[in-house]
Amino acid sequence: MSNYDDINICQQFARIIGGQEGFAGGKCVATINRDEIQATILGKRFRVTTSFSFESRDTKTGQALCLGRVALLQKEVPEFVAAIIKQGIIVSSIHNEWLFDNPNLIYVNIEDVDDPLVFANKVRRALKN
Repeated sequence: MSNYDDINICQQFARIIGGQEGFAGGKCVATINRDEIQATILGKRFRVTTSFSFESRDTKTGQALCLGRVALLQKEVPEFVAAIIKQGIIVSSIHNEWLFDNPNLIYVNIEDVDDPLVFANKVRRALKN
């Protein structure tokens, strides 16, 4: 994110998604803390986060590679996956990342090439379901 327009779009992206804006490796990242999930790994407290990002924005079309890593409780997975597919976003993987986590956390990775703000609105709608 090197120009003012990208920074402004990143701020809007995070605001729409309802996350905290940041930058990592030259890409815009919006992070949502899932503080309502009191998780542990190996008995130690673990902060559960969901993140969405975009990078490689085309200056002509405004489209970018848009990605998400969504942390969910097992019971939340079917509804979220159905909602995100309904928005036309690709579900690229569903998996666990940790052994000995409590509760069991499932991560859903999503991807699309879209205008970042359009993607953010689609994600917001899916998260509200």
